[in-house]
Amino acid sequence: MSDRRPRMTILTTAIIALVLSVLPLPGWLAVLRPAFLVLTVLYWSIMIPRAGGVLLGFASGLALDVFQGSLLGEHALALAFVAYLAIRLHLLVRAKPLFEQSLFVFAALMVYEFLLWVIDGWSGHPLSAPTRWVHTLTGGLIWPLVAGVLGRFYAAR
Repeated sequence: MSDRRPRMTILTTAIIALVLSVLPLPGWLAVLRPAFLVLTVLYWSIMIPRAGGVLLGFASGLALDVFQGSLLGEHALALAFVAYLAIRLHLLVRAKPLFEQSLFVFAALMVYEFLLWVIDGWSGHPLSAPTRWVHTLTGGLIWPLVAGVLGRFYAAR
């Protein structure tokens, strides 16, 4: 497998995750929607840390900022930091069973949402309701499914 193929796969799955993240949904369902883009960046940062990583997190976060109309760089900073954590701990996380990986993903999503909450507070944006934390739970719960689907595109060398 060449160096180009995994990067195209990573780019394609990140674009699909971005579309799933900004797809309009009814209010009650939008609260339950997991952060697909964050889950995708986490997966590629854990499995292929040199191909998917901090740059993937930063670029994906900027795209998410543009599509959602939020403060420019807010999601980019949070997603790059979470990607850095995943790269730093990728050998430990990859060796764990899916349940323990789900706990790591839940913690990473909590860090991601906490960074967004802090940036919103510092920038003077209104802090939203406690429902903003629900996607961290749903993201941790569907991690085995996400890992299974994205694992179809990844063939270990």
